[in-house]
Amino acid sequence: MSTPSSSSASLPIRLLTPRDLTACADLSEDRGWPREEHKWGLLLAAGKGYGIDDPEGGLVSACVVTEYGPQDRPDLGAIGMVLVAERHARQGIGRRLMRHVMAEMATTPLTLCATPYGRPLYEELGFKVVGHSEMVRGYFAPGGAEPAVVTRPATAEDLIPILRLDAEVFGADRTHVLTRLPAFADQLRVAEENGRIIGYTAAWPNMDTHVVGPLTARDTETAKALVASLAAHTDRPLRTDIDVRHEELLAWLKERGIAPVGLNAVMTYGIPDLPGDGSRRFAPLTVAAG
Repeated sequence: MSTPSSSSASLPIRLLTPRDLTACADLSEDRGWPREEHKWGLLLAAGKGYGIDDPEGGLVSACVVTEYGPQDRPDLGAIGMVLVAERHARQGIGRRLMRHVMAEMATTPLTLCATPYGRPLYEELGFKVVGHSEMVRGYFAPGGAEPAVVTRPATAEDLIPILRLDAEVFGADRTHVLTRLPAFADQLRVAEENGRIIGYTAAWPNMDTHVVGPLTARDTETAKALVASLAAHTDRPLRTDIDVRHEELLAWLKERGIAPVGLNAVMTYGIPDLPGDGSRRFAPLTVAAG
């Protein structure tokens, strides 16, 4: 088992701020990830970033925790963007940063989405696999029967119903994140029936794609209608992470040209499963924030 070098082990862990956005994007690029500056901006503003500075410049390591529920006693913390610079890899720095974050979060239940590469570390730290999400990507090809669900762009008046529905489905209050969606996303749409909102979704720009998320819907037909409505208003490829339990939606997306890219493990610590209603939770805002 690798251990931190004496130099890196003594480097302090500090809170990140939005001013660290470029350094975080540089760290992503260093590890072969896209820079994703738009996403980093949201996470650093709505969440709590932790990082280790490199004396030679930039960051040795970083991660972000997004807390949900009451501010003084969160119901859930989502950990994401856990990165260690290539030149400092395999020295135990990621483990040290995770242990620090877990200590800071104390008794707050935690969740994260792990790649096959990162999963062994999280299992060592006590996280358990509770599900999987499949990343899919591609240009949406319309076809087949149109879902018979009414969708439309969201308005300011829809925000309270969206927040109420989301808290019920997600299992914790996400107001401080979702109220940023109108500015963060290029599209925010709702599905309704008899004047009642039964689902909502957003498409936000990420490099050359539009990420579909969150995707919350009463049923699969509603989820299909929401995705199709987003696709009709963009010329970019779509990308999203679908809970693998939603087999029908995944099959439909693949029929429409949205191809599988990879499979990640959904993990929790301190709770046996995610809160909320998984039958209506189709895709996260981003796997980094739940």
